[in-house]
This record gives sequence, structure tokens and C-alpha cells, in this order.
Amino acid sequence: MNENNKIKPNGLALLPFIIFVGMYLGVGIILTLNGDKLGFYTVPAYISTIVGIIAAFILFRDSVNKKFEQLVAGCGESNIIIMCLVFLLAGAFSKVTANMGSVDSVVNLGLTYIPPQFLAAGVFIIASFVSFSIGTSVGTVATMGAIVFELASKTGISPALMLATLLCGAMFGDGLTVISMTTIASTKILNIDINSKFKNHLKLVIPAFVLTVILLLVFGSPKDIGNINIGDFSFVKIIPYIFVLVVALIGVNVFVVLTCGIILSGMIGIATKDFTLLKFTTSINEGFMGVIDVLIFSLLIGGLAYMVQQHGGIEWLNVNLKKFIKGKKSAQIVSLLMMMIVNIALANNTVSVIITGAVLGDVSKNFKVDPRKMSSIVCVAARVTQGLIPYGAQALMVTSYSNGAVAPVHLIPYLWYFFLLILSTVISVFIPFDKDKTEWDYETHAPVANTKA
Repeated sequence: MNENNKIKPNGLALLPFIIFVGMYLGVGIILTLNGDKLGFYTVPAYISTIVGIIAAFILFRDSVNKKFEQLVAGCGESNIIIMCLVFLLAGAFSKVTANMGSVDSVVNLGLTYIPPQFLAAGVFIIASFVSFSIGTSVGTVATMGAIVFELASKTGISPALMLATLLCGAMFGDGLTVISMTTIASTKILNIDINSKFKNHLKLVIPAFVLTVILLLVFGSPKDIGNINIGDFSFVKIIPYIFVLVVALIGVNVFVVLTCGIILSGMIGIATKDFTLLKFTTSINEGFMGVIDVLIFSLLIGGLAYMVQQHGGIEWLNVNLKKFIKGKKSAQIVSLLMMMIVNIALANNTVSVIITGAVLGDVSKNFKVDPRKMSSIVCVAARVTQGLIPYGAQALMVTSYSNGAVAPVHLIPYLWYFFLLILSTVISVFIPFDKDKTEWDYETHAPVANTKA
């Protein structure tokens, strides 16, 4: 999708894309103004994409057959297909482990062993691990929201601080996990392996994570340690998460990791009688259905992006972006700001990564920005803005557990991790403390050490 040779820049080719974004925003804003708190998520994003594709067929001058070939070529691009297959496996793994009680075990394990005086910091750490394990910040918030608000009520800690802490932890884990939709999208679009992205991203987030824990230890101590009801947990049910983490970090192919994780989870669930073989297969199907919207969107946006690219839209963006970019450092800052602006508009971090991927991939190549670093920048920008915007799904969901006591805007002063993460990322541009030991070969698109094989 990056073959821009002989393609002339054409700003008008972006019109179908603008129509897609305009409809997505318009529908979301109208529904929100009419009282739908999840207005941006009520109508699937792929519906707006279809409208953009129809506009492309009307506006572009090629024959219908030629335009259809371009659409199919974009939908069938190898990285798009790989990304969609990983989406399916990640969804299945998340659902199977949830249905056998793994998520509850992780939460209860953390609450059992974390001292009450470290409750706020404990919630941050537990949420981080839960999100890392299940690969979704929304799922983490849904799992822990009611528990965290109850803990705040019983201990006298500010409910806004506790819910903001949960949101930050959920985003931290979602940023590191190998099964997050946003991580999968950014690595496949930039054509790097997840393990490399994990190592680079870890260097960026650790300073922000440690400072956040320190702040929570200082300002998040409970005024009153009351009776906190904690459920049971099972170490056995946590094994699938540990397995996926360890095997993924070893460098095993993500398809193998997730497939084995699903099978292992099923075996444990059947052995512990949490579900039958039939329920296991049903859980896999539920996991597939849970990601079907983002899968369809990924296919269609891949097709639309390729059509726009073939008619000069992406090349026009590249040419104009270069006016603001003077070198490698400014390329990273512009990419960071671009992703933040797009996600502020779309309120969906995975969608934002997918639709800007082609442009940022070209920026990475043209200005010699290590794609491993670019992937981290993309994920940081998308997740931070997703957590900060008061109309994002995560903020809306986490505050829904307060029964109106906490509004999304009340969370912003306590979202310390997000502010520290942006600071860490900007500093890394000028002082590259996260630089990989192996240089990147932009000709072979692989680390230099791997090109000698």
C-alpha cells in the first residue's frame, strides 16, 4: 500500500476520506447531542467507511472495474489480512479467559495481597495487569469499575481519583499487551513484529508508570480502611495470561501464541468445570463476534485508503507534511500531533491508527524514523487522547459506575499517567533513551542484525 511511484499528488483524492470522517463525526455529534452518551459508538464506523467508498466510486475517473480492483487490492493487502486474523484470535482468547473466570481471579488476587494503605497504587497496578492480560482497556474498566467505585466510597479516597487511576491503569496495560487491537494495527501497518514494539514501548512507559505509582502512594492513601469484600481467586486460571506473556516475549509468532493460549484456556476451563467443550467453542465464537466491527472496518478502510492512495491523496499529504518536517525529530513530533488530532476527532484509538497508518508509515521511511519508535509514538498519542477526551468510550464507561457522582471532565486533573507519558515521549524524541540497540535497515525493512542471515 506504499507504492507511490509515478502517482501525482492530488488533494481532491482525499474527498472520499473527508466524507467518511465527516459522516463519522456528524453522526456521533448528533447522537451525543440527542442524549446518547455513546453516540460515537452507536453506529459502526464501517457504515461511514462504506459511504466514503461509494463517494470514491463516484468521484474517481477510472472505470468501475478498475476502481473495484483497487478496492479489493486494498482490502486484501497482506498486512490488513494478517491484522484481521490476529483480531479474531485475540478476541477469542479474551472471551474464553473471561468466561472461565480468569479476569476475576486476577482482580481478586491483586486485592488480596496489596496492603490497603497502598490501595490507589494497587488499583493502578491491578488494572494494568488485567488490561495487559485481556487486551482491552474497555473490558478492564467494565470488569473493575464497580469494585473501584465501591472501594473509593468505603475508604474516603476521591472517587474521581480512583476512577481516573483505573482508567490510566487500563490504558497502560492496553498499550503494552500483544493482543491489543491498537498494538496489532500499529505493528502490522508499520510492518514490524510485536515483540520489537513491546521492547521499545516499555522503555517509554516505565518512567511514567513509576512516577504515577509514587504520586498515588503519596496522594492516594485511604482516609478510612473499612471492610473490603474480596472474592476468591485461582492461580490456575491466571496461567493462560502468564503463558501468553512469556511465550510472546520469547518471540514466538503471534498466531501460535494466541492459538495455544486459547487451547490452554479451554483445557483449564473444562478441567475446572467452568464450561463444557460446547461452551468453550461458543466462547470462541463470541470472541470472534466481539471484534467483527473492527475487522470489517479494517478491511474496508484498507480498501478506501488504497483507492485514495492510487489517486494521489496520500502522496499529497506526504508532500504537505514535509513542509512542517525539517528532520527526524520534527517528523516524530508532527506524527505525534497528527495522531492526537485525528483521535480527538474520531474518539477511537484503533480506528485512528488504521486510517493514518499509511501516511505515518511513509513519514517513518522518508525521514528515517525507526518504525519501532514510530509504532510507540502512534500508540502513545492514540491512547493518551482516547483516555483524556471526555466523550471517549473508556471515560464514559468508567464514570457510569459513579451513578452521576463523577463526570468524565472530573477525571482529567487526576489522569497523571497520561500527562507523564506524553512528557516521556516528547523527551525521548530529543534525548532518545528508548533507542534500540540494533539499527534499522530501511532497504530490507528489518533490524541490521537480522539482515546478515
